[in-house]
Amino acid sequence: MRLAFFVNDVATEIDEYTTTRLARAAVQGGHEVWYVGVGDVDLGDSDGQLSARARAVEFEKDDTLETFMQRIKERDAERIVMDDLDALFLRNESIDDLQERPWASPLGVVFGQMLKARGVTVVNDPMSLTRATSKLYLEEFPEKIRPRSLVTRDPEAIERFVGKVGHCVVKPLYGAKGRNVFMIEDQDEANLAQMTEAVLQDGYAIVQEFVDGGEDGDARIFLLEGQILERDGKAAAFRRVPTGNDPRANISKGGRSIPLEIGDAERGIVEAMSEKLVADGMYLVGIDVIGDKVVEINAESPGGMQSVERLYDVDVCPTVIEALERRAGSKP
Repeated sequence: MRLAFFVNDVATEIDEYTTTRLARAAVQGGHEVWYVGVGDVDLGDSDGQLSARARAVEFEKDDTLETFMQRIKERDAERIVMDDLDALFLRNESIDDLQERPWASPLGVVFGQMLKARGVTVVNDPMSLTRATSKLYLEEFPEKIRPRSLVTRDPEAIERFVGKVGHCVVKPLYGAKGRNVFMIEDQDEANLAQMTEAVLQDGYAIVQEFVDGGEDGDARIFLLEGQILERDGKAAAFRRVPTGNDPRANISKGGRSIPLEIGDAERGIVEAMSEKLVADGMYLVGIDVIGDKVVEINAESPGGMQSVERLYDVDVCPTVIEALERRAGSKP
């Protein structure tokens, strides 16, 4: 399989993160693997092909993730024809580019859509990813598995919703890594106006009813082709718990991960989501769960495999790559 990982910028990739582990699994599985940054693509003026200045991926016997990634970054770029790929794994985060490189933000799905039309297997599906990148995507799933919510840019509407529902969480509709996520106790919250203003600076806000147990963190569960991702009997899932007085459990905000035992509530959620995720081409997603409710779907470059490996001493990434190999097959 000829596979490329599409990232924001090869030079800024973090060796410890999920993409590096997926690339390691792919090259150890005997595949031809490349890294391509958002700014590395060309559209041919004569042949109409999409090509890229790509960096080859090789894994040596004594490599750590650090040395593995460092060698990728130091390697001279080679030109590849992306039309000839078997698969493209979209691992760029459009939110990260939205402020400083707005030109780059939409290009993962744009190039992905072009390559899908040319016969390349693209995951996650770029046609659906334009919706799934937004927290609004959660609203397409059954009401029984998600908290009551409001999506708006009207501060007064937020105040009315809080007055009706009570304890809420407000955050940007397009957001990641815990940025501008606020807990609101009730409509008498002294800083409600300031919280709302901060969130609305990022566009639309989504206000969610607080789910009991949320103060203790949430569960991150990885789903592959609509089912819980597993390897060697271990589920790719863990609980994220906040530290100190910060209610956010995001690992990027200092949260820590602990083992999670999958129960009936989690399996019921997956059953309710599976058919739609598969239909939408959401090959690999991470869902964040509190109790019996999904509070977020992470469809764009979901991360956290380092926690799975640390907690259970198992690398689940080969399972992801093996499934992608079956999905892509081989192009002539």
